[in-house]
Amino acid sequence: MKFTSNIKCEGCVAKVTPHLEAEKRIVSWHVDITDPQKMLTVQADQLSAGELQALIAKAGFRAQAAE
Repeated sequence: MKFTSNIKCEGCVAKVTPHLEAEKRIVSWHVDITDPQKMLTVQADQLSAGELQALIAKAGFRAQAAE
């Protein structure tokens, strides 16, 4: 799954990391903070886009499904 986000720096990545690492269904994830859209890429087993967006929101950020 790919999302645009407002995770814009290493500090932001550090804040969202515990939330994403705690979710057992996430296999891997990466945020490209050099990309203007701050693209978040997530590989997960049986995790919906809505559930992932809720996890990101709990960390204080937003993620929108990329088109």
